[in-house]
Amino acid sequence: MHGTIVPKKHILALTIASLFASGAATAQVVTADDTATATVVVTGTRVATRTALDTAAPVDVISAETLKNTGTTEMNQALSVALPSLNFPRPGLADGTDTIRPATLRGMAPDQTLVLVNSKRRHASSLVNVNGTIGRGSAAVDMNTIPTSIVKTIEVLRDGAAAQYGSDAISGVVNVRLRTDRTGGEATVTYGERDTDYDILTSAAPAGATWSAKNSRKRNDGETATVGIWKGLAIGESGFLTLAAEYKDQKRTERGGYDMRQQYPLVNGRFDPREATIDRFNAWYGEPEMTQATLFANAGNNLGGGARIYGWASYQNRDARSAGFFRRAIQDQNIISIYPNGFLPIIAPTVDDYSATAGVSWMAGDWAMDTSLGYGKNKMAFTIENTLNRSIGPNSKTEFDAGGFSYDQLVLNLTGVRSVDMASLASPVNVAVGAEARREGYKLFAGEPDSYRYGGVVLPSGLPAPPGAQVFPGFRPANASNTHRTAIGAFADVEANLTKELLASVAVRAEHYSDFGDSLTGKLALRYDFNKSFALRASAQNGFRAPSPQQQNFTTTSTNFIDGIPYEITTFKPNDPVAIALGAKPLDAEKSTNVSLGGIMRLGGMSVTVDAYRIDIEDRIILSENLTSAAVRNFITSRGFIGVGGGRFFINGVDTTTRGVDVVMSMPWNAGDSGKFDLTLAANFSDTEVTKVPVTAQLAALNPAPVLFDRINVLSLEQGQPKNKFNANLNWKLGQWGATFRATRYGKVLAPGTSAPLDFVLDPQTVVDLEARYAVTRQLNLAIGADNVFDEYPASLPPALNTTGNAPFSNFAPYGRSGRFIYVRAAYSF
Repeated sequence: MHGTIVPKKHILALTIASLFASGAATAQVVTADDTATATVVVTGTRVATRTALDTAAPVDVISAETLKNTGTTEMNQALSVALPSLNFPRPGLADGTDTIRPATLRGMAPDQTLVLVNSKRRHASSLVNVNGTIGRGSAAVDMNTIPTSIVKTIEVLRDGAAAQYGSDAISGVVNVRLRTDRTGGEATVTYGERDTDYDILTSAAPAGATWSAKNSRKRNDGETATVGIWKGLAIGESGFLTLAAEYKDQKRTERGGYDMRQQYPLVNGRFDPREATIDRFNAWYGEPEMTQATLFANAGNNLGGGARIYGWASYQNRDARSAGFFRRAIQDQNIISIYPNGFLPIIAPTVDDYSATAGVSWMAGDWAMDTSLGYGKNKMAFTIENTLNRSIGPNSKTEFDAGGFSYDQLVLNLTGVRSVDMASLASPVNVAVGAEARREGYKLFAGEPDSYRYGGVVLPSGLPAPPGAQVFPGFRPANASNTHRTAIGAFADVEANLTKELLASVAVRAEHYSDFGDSLTGKLALRYDFNKSFALRASAQNGFRAPSPQQQNFTTTSTNFIDGIPYEITTFKPNDPVAIALGAKPLDAEKSTNVSLGGIMRLGGMSVTVDAYRIDIEDRIILSENLTSAAVRNFITSRGFIGVGGGRFFINGVDTTTRGVDVVMSMPWNAGDSGKFDLTLAANFSDTEVTKVPVTAQLAALNPAPVLFDRINVLSLEQGQPKNKFNANLNWKLGQWGATFRATRYGKVLAPGTSAPLDFVLDPQTVVDLEARYAVTRQLNLAIGADNVFDEYPASLPPALNTTGNAPFSNFAPYGRSGRFIYVRAAYSF
């Protein structure tokens, strides 16, 4: 089916028609604790007893034990080494993206994956990624706001599901299922640090220099301590309250290159003697410095008469510090009297994240009813440290409040599910109907005036000094906004075995958004079991992703001086008059068509699934290139906008086609005196092609005509993530001993340049992780391990692509660039 805009008067009729439709999906387990045949799943199906290998589309189920047996307590990182179709690049020198890093599924954008908690929609982060990283232009859910200690399992549906869940579920769904323990608990302490050596390519020193290059470096840094605890408490005879708390203290890593540039002004025509002694590893390029405190609670209780009340709440505070590019003492951006040796500006955001959901389920005749109300908010406020406003002069402050933004979401759900016996079918028909209302808000607030204003200073060159806080000029009052939108939707799905061998599932959903209009989506999924050992499954569906409030309302402005004339360079809202003059239009929903075909094989205790898919997306929302050419400035001026030097804006118009295959093999076996083993081998093969890029008549008429979406961004979508990824995970247990071996092979990645000679290829690389465990007693368990045992790094960029020396490794490296991490963990259960 193809995405359709539907008149409002048709929504009721479509909702009634959708009573003949439904969604089923889910299927492959990658844990050492649960067998595939016994794992009941809830994601993508509303049949209460559907197990992981008996569904019509693939789902991976990751247990709490799998998450714990890694060297990280970071949710996205743990998922990325468990799932070959999920990637988590770790960019640096990318402003707020250093603090809130998005993950991707099946090579799609981060905001094209829907995240649920206990099958309820999770709120997104307020940050929209506007730098040149994977996920540029997206605002995704921050999975790292959920501590791993509260997790029971995670179900990852690798199939489109907009007809079942609404917007964002183009590439799939991640459903975090929380613990429901009435008793017990566990306290865990994890400590680790980086022990690493890396090599870099370095440019030549200037003629007559008194310093020489250093091409290798040893580092012991990134010390990370995490303390977590969860406890189950009984409420009455059947209720529970599960509490979790986590505190994380992470030191920064430094993986900068050796800065060979001249740092100081010449002294009597010669290099300053300090050039030979200054530390030229002057960048914080790596993991940010961070402290993070998280609280999470999940509760439920029976009310009698088949009714049950439930709810959960969370809060996280995250203080982070990362850096921009180093400002040398000699640069115009510096004031010698404030920073005699230059300065490294620090971006220090504070993130506060809240959520609370409460609901009740009950029986109304044959209907199992459920209703819930959930609220979530993410706020990000920026402080810029160790910097200055050059245009103010020697009296400039060195720390600024730069403003920030917040996003909040209120969701009301009502769902009814019942089973209807039909003699002509091989199973009862599972019917589900429901409705959802959602209110979303986005607020952008300004920083203090000195963080953005021009103070009037003129440089010795005669040009005005750059205004605003160096590295991150503050948001201006003109940027501030406080906007809201609403969305209402209705869905229905039906699932049944038409024959003993044939399972069918159909879903239909209609939604209305207050800002862009209506959407109708549908899904058909089939599964045919030839015998107990072999089955085929297939699905076809259309989907959509609504433009986010962040994309519609984010704006920021900086003043650039061009030939001594100040110009305002802005990220414009799509409805801004300047953006409209350049051809911008109100954002519409992205529309997708998904088809998949897969097979499931059971061979004794071994299971194998193979699923091929194709995802066609029309009108993807992208952030345009920076449009600052003289032709653009002249065009804007001719339309009456004086002093505007250009900018960029969000626009629909990119079409892509993604084809891929997922393969998962799981095999547990008991080797007797040699212990119990559980082996999972998995692979993802994916290829994305950009088939259309946006154009506007206004820009096309200019000479030269600027490009709205240039080769760097096109190639980032096509080749910026691995075209293949392989995971091998082996768990072993014998008595008190246990171990995990994990190897992840990342395929080739392209870091695109402005032209083909500047493209940089990151060759395939395999990263190996090891962990050994010992149960001292039934309650006390110890572990020691190493992630990236062999200390692998991506290839170092040549000096032509790393002119500052600050960033020797590409941000497109799919496993980051931090090197070996050695850790110990102690867990005490009670």
